[in-house]
Amino acid sequence: MVLHSIDYNSLTLAYLGDSIYEVYIRKHLIKKGIVKVNNLQHEAINYVSANSQRKILENLINDNYLTEEELIVMNRARNHKGTRHPKNTDIITYKYATALEAIFGYLYLENNIKRIEELIKYIVKE
Repeated sequence: MVLHSIDYNSLTLAYLGDSIYEVYIRKHLIKKGIVKVNNLQHEAINYVSANSQRKILENLINDNYLTEEELIVMNRARNHKGTRHPKNTDIITYKYATALEAIFGYLYLENNIKRIEELIKYIVKE
């Protein structure tokens, strides 16, 4: 049986999406001219922290920027039954952050690099 990208476990998609998302954010910050690692880390938090990711996802939803498939992936990840989350964030924020990461994991497995880049441009306001 061959799994399609949308059929993967939501947390598996988020696991992959977390790294994909972070690579694109780091690339953006470096291209922006930030070269000191401490500064890169400080700026990256504006995009990769759970609180930031929740706000980003809420903006994507409110602006109707997500496709139907992305909304399906988002809802599955956000509604995942898990109750574990990092101590530094609440469960709702964690689920929204996980949902955003799952979208990026899904798009990467679909080899939809163009859409990943569109989302990143939206997120970094280019």
